[in-house]
Amino acid sequence: MSSDKIILGSRSPRRKELLSQIVPESAIEVLPPQNSAEAGFDALHDWESIRERLSSICRTKNDDVLGQINQGKDVTAPILTADTIVVVERTPSKHLVLGQPPAGQEWEQTVRDWFLNDYAGKTHRVLTGLCFRAGDQIITEIVQTQVTFHEIEYVRAHLDWYLSTQESLGKAGGYAVQGAGSIFVQRIEGSLSNVVGLPLELLIRLLP
Repeated sequence: MSSDKIILGSRSPRRKELLSQIVPESAIEVLPPQNSAEAGFDALHDWESIRERLSSICRTKNDDVLGQINQGKDVTAPILTADTIVVVERTPSKHLVLGQPPAGQEWEQTVRDWFLNDYAGKTHRVLTGLCFRAGDQIITEIVQTQVTFHEIEYVRAHLDWYLSTQESLGKAGGYAVQGAGSIFVQRIEGSLSNVVGLPLELLIRLLP
């Protein structure tokens, strides 16, 4: 797959690495959104609201990048923006979006709670919203992958070691499936690249 140029509106090095698997790296221009503030998910616990917010975040990022281009960059290339979240089910009617662990010392206890209470022996979902703008056409899609962790005895046996790596820091949901966090994963149903941060199976169909 090739493209003359594509603008990636993201600060994530992982997304650039994924995109470079299907687009020549020389064709990728990274232009992150200027406004890093995003609407949150704290008050949202049903699927419809969570998906609508995720779509809105991706579209807002895309509009931000387009605004930068209109201020002086003479670029007509497609603009790609994305956002990835981890969603767990606390009750059948209450879903919770897990963001990045807190920046302070409490991050370790937060991630421990997620692993033991929300992940171990259970299936959670990773959703990536993607907004692709090519000329006047704007496509917004959400891709979902189900991730099942090993049983709690296995997770408990390796959790202290994993926390000591500090890989959880800066990761949505507190783990990296492309890194050491993969040891906890028993099964993935759906796109693996989606869990990392960019659903390549969808994107390759959108690119010219």
